[in-house]
Amino acid sequence: MPATLEVVCENDDCELDMFEMHYTYDMPDDVGIDAFECPYCTETDSLREVEL
Repeated sequence: MPATLEVVCENDDCELDMFEMHYTYDMPDDVGIDAFECPYCTETDSLREVEL
């Protein structure tokens, strides 16, 4: 089953609380949270992976 990454945007000015990304099987293993930006505020430094 493809990996799922749950992400929180911690930018105080952003209206987006949390989102979930579903990878495909072709996603490289070394891709992490630093490769993405918030789809709402476009910040990259404010994203944090939710650890379950």
